[in-house]
Amino acid sequence: MDVGLALPQFDFSVPGERPLRWDTVRGWALRAEELGFSSVWLADHLFWDIGRYGAPPGRQEAYDPLVALAALARGTSRVKLGTLVLNALLRPPAVLAKVLASLDVVAGGRLVVGLGAGNFEPEYRAAGVPFRRPGVRLAQLGEVIDVLRGMFGGGPFTYEGTHYQTLEARCRPRPLQDPHPPLWVGGNGDRVLGLCAAKADGWNTVWIWTAEDYRGRLQVLERACAEVSRDPATVTRSLGLYALAGEDESDLQSRYERLQRLSPAGVLDGVPLAEWRRGRLVGTVEEVGEQLDVWRQLGVATLVLCPGAVPFSLVSSDDIEALAQACSLVAP
Repeated sequence: MDVGLALPQFDFSVPGERPLRWDTVRGWALRAEELGFSSVWLADHLFWDIGRYGAPPGRQEAYDPLVALAALARGTSRVKLGTLVLNALLRPPAVLAKVLASLDVVAGGRLVVGLGAGNFEPEYRAAGVPFRRPGVRLAQLGEVIDVLRGMFGGGPFTYEGTHYQTLEARCRPRPLQDPHPPLWVGGNGDRVLGLCAAKADGWNTVWIWTAEDYRGRLQVLERACAEVSRDPATVTRSLGLYALAGEDESDLQSRYERLQRLSPAGVLDGVPLAEWRRGRLVGTVEEVGEQLDVWRQLGVATLVLCPGAVPFSLVSSDDIEALAQACSLVAP
């Protein structure tokens, strides 16, 4: 099982750093590669609001993931570079195909494309893009995948969908990966899993999951694969989890108290460690190893860790180093 790191990307991502500096993002990508992480990941939001996690509401700015990953491709040499997930509906799919193909070439064939149908209406309004009901957005996402696959062949590619069309469109240079970078779909609803089975190379879901709940979603995925005569083993499974590791219980408690103190106000106020650890990769080194074994047995191929209390955040460098040791990426 590969282990990746969700990079800081937003103005809330690093305590005391607002706006977030580019050197911080770049520095953590380089450090992740040094520590043995197999991949680094960025989200896709024009802006974000962590009021949904209990913090005071307010607009939080972010780096564009495609520009940022292109820059990170020049500084790293080994880690895969991925999106969790691209809001596929904010860009015309033929244009998106061209950008992704170029990015895969720049990255030396290290791109993983996580795609989603979007769920944050304010950024749609800001961009002047209609925010349709969920079923329509999923239908749009399905057509985006069709266009990407067709365009990655180089072209000319003509497509006549309900939501998108292309006319003898070409995508040169083609992606370096053959036939194209992996296309994953993010989400956990029944219709999302049906779309994964029908069109995607992989499935991603984040950030709080128990093994029991995940097994239930796997059953839905397996039924969806059966409906389209697909072997469910051909759907790559990727999972994102909040994560925290300590040498022992005392060290874990100390790290959690620091996380509480440095996280955005309201997110962890009054939440005990015993409650917070449920559905997250949290524990002593030994406990984290046991949890990793469970996810391996469930077929998770890529585990993406978020060492903060909100997505794409962190509070301390030694928390990431401890996770690398707990996941056996580096020697203790």
